Amino acid sequence: MLYSLLYPMAKHFSVLHVLRYITFRTFGAAITGIVFSMIAGPWFIRIMRTKQIGQSIRDDGPQSHLSKKGTPTMGGGLILFCIAASTLLWADLSNRFIWYVLFVTMTTGIIGWVDDYRKVIKKNSKGLSGKSKLFWQSLIAGVVSYFIFTTAPTELVSTLTFPFFKGFVFQLGWLYIPFAMLVIVGTSNAVNLTDGLDGLAIGPVIISAGTYTLLCYLAGHAKISEYLQIPHVPGAGELAIFCGAMASAGLGFLWYNSYPAQVFMGDVGSLPLGAAIGTVAIITKNEILLVLVGGIFVIEALSVMAQVISFKTTGKRVLKMAPIHHHFELKGWAEPKVIVRFWIISILFAIMALSTLKLR
Repeated sequence: MLYSLLYPMAKHFSVLHVLRYITFRTFGAAITGIVFSMIAGPWFIRIMRTKQIGQSIRDDGPQSHLSKKGTPTMGGGLILFCIAASTLLWADLSNRFIWYVLFVTMTTGIIGWVDDYRKVIKKNSKGLSGKSKLFWQSLIAGVVSYFIFTTAPTELVSTLTFPFFKGFVFQLGWLYIPFAMLVIVGTSNAVNLTDGLDGLAIGPVIISAGTYTLLCYLAGHAKISEYLQIPHVPGAGELAIFCGAMASAGLGFLWYNSYPAQVFMGDVGSLPLGAAIGTVAIITKNEILLVLVGGIFVIEALSVMAQVISFKTTGKRVLKMAPIHHHFELKGWAEPKVIVRFWIISILFAIMALSTLKLR
């Protein structure tokens, strides 16, 4: 909005020329995101407490979590507001990629909100059924995947590139649409599974969003992408503003979500944040690299899959409890130790992902 309103005036006020730079607007969105989040956080928490919108705790979960019952939840709504407001203020709104990611983020947020509303306010412990969530997630992912596929050069959008192998590419053609849907829905649910401890999910989300801030800028820059031998996606650089807003809004939320948490994000936060990261990965042609960038999310999802498969086939569990962060809790790790160590692993994954830029 600021770009559309003010940049045309640059011919009269030269200082406004800075708005042409994605880097400047990314920093602007980042500052806006964290300021909004920090200011609105106490107000949001107070409203949730007044309306008694508190977290319910599973009876079969770790006993140490029972003390968290009643903690204000649905804080993801605050994150989404900060992301949307910052992006709309600083991004070039004529860029279609901005609208793609906002569409996925906000519509998936609605799914999460309905799920939280039923569980927390309507006191329906099950919320939305798994099939219902998967249906709506798939529909949203299918819509955006179709538009990405049909509005970008087919030879670019349907091509998979692999880290560490600069000459190895794979053409999916129309199969790219279901593949993209799988990435978006899978990432959305993986982040949701990770959201089980105070600050555990938002930490890797911040790290992943920060990593993609750089990857978006590089993919959108013709000369740099050519030098690094990565796919150049015209217009993708504008997504750096969205990712910067996501990282900073998450950082502001972490101030209140860190142990012991004053507020939880709920499904209204975890589902859309994961879907947004998956969509950005699709657009910037970093789908395979997402396995490294979001390594913690992959581990959490695989731990649940392994637990279910093992129990159904052998009657035995491979972990004390899934997702894997609960396994370490039951082994005696203090909650803050689990959280910080998972953050460290997430940072290492992000460094490994960025190292592939010079190893292609």
